[in-house]
Amino acid sequence: MTIGAGRSEITHRPAPGTRYHVFDGPAKQGVSRTCGIEGKQRLRINEVECKNALVKSGIEGLDYALNPYTGCQHACVYCYAEFMKKYTNHDEDWGEFVDAKINIVDRLRRQIKRTRPGSVQIGTVTDAYQPLEERFRLTRGCLEVLADSDFSVTIQTKSDLVLRDIDILKKMKNKEVGLTITCHDPEVETLFEPGASNLDRRLDALKRLNRAGIPTYVFFGPILPFFSDHQDSLLLLFRRLQKTGVEKMYLDKMNYLKGKRKKISRVLRQNFPHALRFYDGVVKREEKYAEWLKATLASTLSRFPFEPEILF
Repeated sequence: MTIGAGRSEITHRPAPGTRYHVFDGPAKQGVSRTCGIEGKQRLRINEVECKNALVKSGIEGLDYALNPYTGCQHACVYCYAEFMKKYTNHDEDWGEFVDAKINIVDRLRRQIKRTRPGSVQIGTVTDAYQPLEERFRLTRGCLEVLADSDFSVTIQTKSDLVLRDIDILKKMKNKEVGLTITCHDPEVETLFEPGASNLDRRLDALKRLNRAGIPTYVFFGPILPFFSDHQDSLLLLFRRLQKTGVEKMYLDKMNYLKGKRKKISRVLRQNFPHALRFYDGVVKREEKYAEWLKATLASTLSRFPFEPEILF
């Protein structure tokens, strides 16, 4: 990938003041915690060129990955894709920059002619429907190319912007759209996924995609320790998911990468100190926690008609 010089920069400054977030769900140990976050975000946008649109995937069962952007506005605290930063020339933190691959549609159009058909996932190390997609329309352009091919396409996103492209998705023979969900509580969700569509919008997207006859799935992960791992929280979420008509579900625990622990710990320390103690205990007893979580998930899922696959 050739990294170009930054051609544009936008700065978003919400109205002055502090946004307050209250966790009023079924907390462990009966804890309720109020927290504040300064509403200020800076985002740098670079327009870059890529050598290839389709890249061979190391994910089991997936032939190719397609990522129209490097970086992501969603700025999820736990995001594993932060390792992609080393392939850029950015000093900004992950979530503070996005490289838009402005030639990716043309590259895909040329590359697809000489590439063996297979399965493609759009959005493996970025969200292809982050807010900037509304401006650049790179994902839509790629879908238009793929719609005339023999490739099967899977999309995974946290954004209801995917609804914009229902017209193309309807034309595609082999397609599937997955919505990632991590927690039923909107305030906790805002802390961990500050730039993503809220849960209500994601659930509505699932419902509308299903009504349009487009196959869907839910990726429930990472399951957040303390917040979305206990049965009360799971029941609330699964009941809401059932109303969307989704059937297939993949579930995964949090990946406790050393590089992410500091950021997660900082967020928890500032806002949910009781959750931080719980999280520290999970990290120290990871295998035991995983066994407990798997059993809790299996027990709760048995009450619902989903087709679940626990990935750990």
